Amino acid sequence: MPIQRKELVILSFLVLLLSVSSFPSVQPSPKIFTGSNLSCAPDDQIMDFSLFGKFKIPASNIFLSTKYSFGFVNLRPIVPGHVLVSPHRLCGRLQDLDAEEYNDLWQSVRRTQEILNHHYGPSAFNVAVQDGAASGQSVEHVHVHILPRSEGGFERNDDIYDELQEWAPREEMAGKMKLEVPDDQDRKDRTSDQMADEASKYRNINNKI
Repeated sequence: MPIQRKELVILSFLVLLLSVSSFPSVQPSPKIFTGSNLSCAPDDQIMDFSLFGKFKIPASNIFLSTKYSFGFVNLRPIVPGHVLVSPHRLCGRLQDLDAEEYNDLWQSVRRTQEILNHHYGPSAFNVAVQDGAASGQSVEHVHVHILPRSEGGFERNDDIYDELQEWAPREEMAGKMKLEVPDDQDRKDRTSDQMADEASKYRNINNKI
C-alpha cells in the first residue's frame, strides 16, 4: 500500500528527531569575562595559571583578565608598578592578533594605566612593545610593558629604553639579546608572596574604579 503524503511527512519528522537525539549533549560554555567593562574575574572562575610564552603565570599574579587579554605583575620590574599585559592566545607578533584581540589588548593597557594611576599617582607612563626578536623581545608572546614614571626616576629619560632592552622574565635570561651587557645585579627576582600581594592590590583597585 503506497505511503500517503501526510504519513511520509510524519515519518521524516520522526527520523529527524532520532538523528538529533543521537548527538552527544553539548555542555554549556564556561563563563567568559569580556572586555566590555574589563573587570577582574572572581577567584573561583579564573584558571590556575595563564601561559606567557613557556612560562606559567599563576592566578595570584594576575590582576586583570578579559576575554582576550590578561595583565600580570613582573618578576623583575624596572620601576615600581612595572607590569605586563598580554593576549591569552600565544601570538609572537602584533600582526598575528585578530582585530578583537588587538583592540582588547589596548583597552586592557588603558585600564591597567588607570589602576596604576590610582595606586602610584605617576606624572607619566612608558608603554612599550618589543614586536619580534630583532627588537629585543625576550619572550615570543606579544606583551606590552607599562611603567609608571615620575620626574627624576632616571638620570636620562631614554635610559628606560636601555633597561627595557635588557629586561627578561628570568634573571638567567637577561642580556642574551645583546653582546655587551651592563651590570644587572641591582634587579633581583621577587618572591611569590611579594608578587601576589602586589597583584591583589591592583585587583582591589580594579574592582573599585
